[in-house]
Amino acid sequence: MFSMISLSQISAVLVTAIVALVPFRLSADDTVYTKVDVNPVPIKTPPPEYPNDAKRLGTSGVVAVSIVIDEAGKVFSAQVIKSSNPDFDAPALAAVKKWTFKPGKKEGVAVKTKVTVPLRFDLED
Repeated sequence: MFSMISLSQISAVLVTAIVALVPFRLSADDTVYTKVDVNPVPIKTPPPEYPNDAKRLGTSGVVAVSIVIDEAGKVFSAQVIKSSNPDFDAPALAAVKKWTFKPGKKEGVAVKTKVTVPLRFDLED
């Protein structure tokens, strides 16, 4: 014997099935590449502000920042991976978050790309 299935029960099953599939589709969109066919190209790279205390003391240094550039060329995330002086970390992060790029491409399609950039703090520059 067959039992009657209501339209609301069918809808609930379909919604559950669709929701179960969504994370798989989204995870593919979140792929971050470190090797691409066309590297991101900087368009706008305003320099970091030199901390006043470091400037007054004549301190210089370098901060290596790992950034993820999204498909639109905006900085999606930034993280200090190495620093010669922690006083330069916050200005370095603030600067790279304002940068824009021509996005990296994989097989002709713009993709999220992870790169590491050094920011040099030098009073001579």
